[in-house]
Amino acid sequence: MTKKINLPILFILLVSVISCSDNNKFKIQKGKVGLITTKTTIKDLHTIFENDSIVSNLSEGALGDNYFQDDDEHLIYEKGGKHLLTIVPKEQLDSTSTIKSIEIHDARFKTETGINILSTFSEINATNNLRPESTLKSVTLFVDELNATIAIDKEELGLRNFSAQKVSLEQIPDLARMKSFVIWFN
Repeated sequence: MTKKINLPILFILLVSVISCSDNNKFKIQKGKVGLITTKTTIKDLHTIFENDSIVSNLSEGALGDNYFQDDDEHLIYEKGGKHLLTIVPKEQLDSTSTIKSIEIHDARFKTETGINILSTFSEINATNNLRPESTLKSVTLFVDELNATIAIDKEELGLRNFSAQKVSLEQIPDLARMKSFVIWFN
């Protein structure tokens, strides 16, 4: 007895599997950015991003002369040159180290609720519980649901840089854009 394959159904299944895997490639969740998880090591990055370019800026460790670079950085670029991610390991100069943090640079990386680096404050505030903290040049928003931090430049708020003025969520304009979006893996 032979079974007939229904080509339209097979095509729909194939397209949905491909689109789901592509969605996972850019999905941000707590403890996960795309295909990177809390268990991913630095040496795994070469497999995950085998079709992309990785630029590693290594610190010199405790014995080095470069006091300004505390952490190793692994910058992930698409083949066309677009900066996707900046990855910082927990342990410096160790390819078996897991990830400490990932800074998002590409708008295709987004959360379940659609938050990405191009999102405005009103979009971020509508779907997340935020805790603001002022620094000299920006306001850092802590997003506990994602274990993430989002920085908004004080210029977006109409405030002077280098002021320690506290900022509440009500003071942040709805259209303020983020300066950085970092997911923490600790």
